[in-house]
Amino acid sequence: MSAIGFPLAPWADQTIASLATATGSQAIAKLDGATLLGERAMLGGMTIPGRTSAGGGCHLFDAVGDTIALNLSRPTDRQLLPALFETGDLNTDDHEAIAARIARSDAAALVTRGRSMGLAIAAEHETPSPATGACVQLVAGTAAATSVRHAPRVLDLSALWAGPLAAHLLWLAGADVVKVESRTRPDAMREGNNTFYALLNQGKASVALDFRDANDRQALLSLIASSDIVIEAARPRALAQLGIDAAQIVRRTPGLVWVTITGHGALGEAASWVGFGDDCGVSGGLSAALRAASGQTGFVGDAMADPLTGMLAALVAWEAWTSRQGGRFGLAMSRVVARGLAIARDRDPLALERSLTAWSAAAGKPFPTVSRRTIGALPSFGENTGSYLAESRAM
Repeated sequence: MSAIGFPLAPWADQTIASLATATGSQAIAKLDGATLLGERAMLGGMTIPGRTSAGGGCHLFDAVGDTIALNLSRPTDRQLLPALFETGDLNTDDHEAIAARIARSDAAALVTRGRSMGLAIAAEHETPSPATGACVQLVAGTAAATSVRHAPRVLDLSALWAGPLAAHLLWLAGADVVKVESRTRPDAMREGNNTFYALLNQGKASVALDFRDANDRQALLSLIASSDIVIEAARPRALAQLGIDAAQIVRRTPGLVWVTITGHGALGEAASWVGFGDDCGVSGGLSAALRAASGQTGFVGDAMADPLTGMLAALVAWEAWTSRQGGRFGLAMSRVVARGLAIARDRDPLALERSLTAWSAAAGKPFPTVSRRTIGALPSFGENTGSYLAESRAM
């Protein structure tokens, strides 16, 4: 690996080492945290970011009272900007015009309004709320008898990075993983980065369902019932629209482990906030730490909240499955970052400061070189739908 490293790589290494010990997987034991933090950037030929994220979708803007991160990676995000600034007079494709509007706006008010509108937005110096741990148990499970399976069946209902990475790591540990996607809205990572999508989803069975169809929604419930671990990253309203009551399902299904990944939390107002890896990294304190160490702000890593959360989610899921107690567990990406920073500061604050300073000085240079992993077989979209639907009907 090159001289420039990832500031939170030691914590990622610790998480991977714990997962390797818990699972006994040699495939996971061969991994290191830096590889999982940096492989998307390496595959995409990205450079170390400054005020624009490595992927290009999130930007840091100076506002009154603070600096904010505004993620405009979705096509619909820019359509919301006139409402965010409470004006119809704005060229939403003009970066400088957006920056000028933000410079005249109160940071806290923008973040509050933006989150209420469904924008992924964060303030550099905010504190993740509520200030609880990186993982919280949302619902207590019901103990199950000793598992008859050597490894769990995992239902991956997530998309993009954190959830699919967690399921991928469980697959490396020997789990049978089924990835379920909407026929009309498949995982956006398929189009954004095909190679990285293949890396995270290799070996998973592919099931495609029409969630508007009552029979397919019932099939989804049957798939959940036949699984040991469910991984999802949906906001409460989306689950309700599918007729899924996660808390009820966990309580009535002995041993079922349900992992919910969110931007900022699964309970209260924060459950409705949209968050992606870059802005959640800012919310969790990475950019503030960078400023404190180097004197200037910027993005640390490539959407680091995603891989850090994916690694921890896999560990939480496996340990809960082996306990046979089940339960629903919530991981908020912003709080995962905040926890990683806290651990790094407690362990070696000078090392963290040196790492952040070096990262800031390297802006514009290529990302650190990490190991290139092999990509195996990837089923075509929905290839395994028929067999799994037949299984669900036979239950």
